[in-house]
Amino acid sequence: MKDTSRNDWQTMGADENPLFRRAVAPWYDSWIACLITILLMAAVLLFAAAGLSVAWETPAFHGYAWVPAALMLTCAGIIASIAVRLVRRYARLRKKAKEQNSLAADRR
Repeated sequence: MKDTSRNDWQTMGADENPLFRRAVAPWYDSWIACLITILLMAAVLLFAAAGLSVAWETPAFHGYAWVPAALMLTCAGIIASIAVRLVRRYARLRKKAKEQNSLAADRR
């Protein structure tokens, strides 16, 4: 017996997965957003390096040197993560373009 509480036009089957749609990258994963993030993290990294320098020069602040050190590690990790993501994306796009060029050459 068919469930009549819902109309067919209100529900979409779970098995409907159109193959023609491209995956859309979110704005925060765009090339320019990643570049801006890397630049901002580099500025914060320099700020943390200055803080670490001050913490080691002032004996009263030796106990707080872990704060700029942790900030430096965090910034370095973020920069490395984004850089790896951009390199992988560039390599994937380059490979895809190379495959398309070879397919186009084979058609000739």
